[in-house]
Amino acid sequence: MKIIFTRHSEQRIKKRKITKEDIREAINYPDLINKKHNKLYSRKKLERGNIEVCCEKIENIIKIITVYWV
Repeated sequence: MKIIFTRHSEQRIKKRKITKEDIREAINYPDLINKKHNKLYSRKKLERGNIEVCCEKIENIIKIITVYWV
């Protein structure tokens, strides 16, 4: 599946020092998934803490909206 990043998510990734590999891992192997308002929230426990990725799935594309530490 193709993953694309919004400009907003690119800014948050840089600001919060989260790698795109961490995001891919959260999408592909989440510890928890919630769905609200047609958005998917994938949570993943990493060595540095827990991240949550907010995204939309449209056909074969996952669009990353934002990512943050929880």
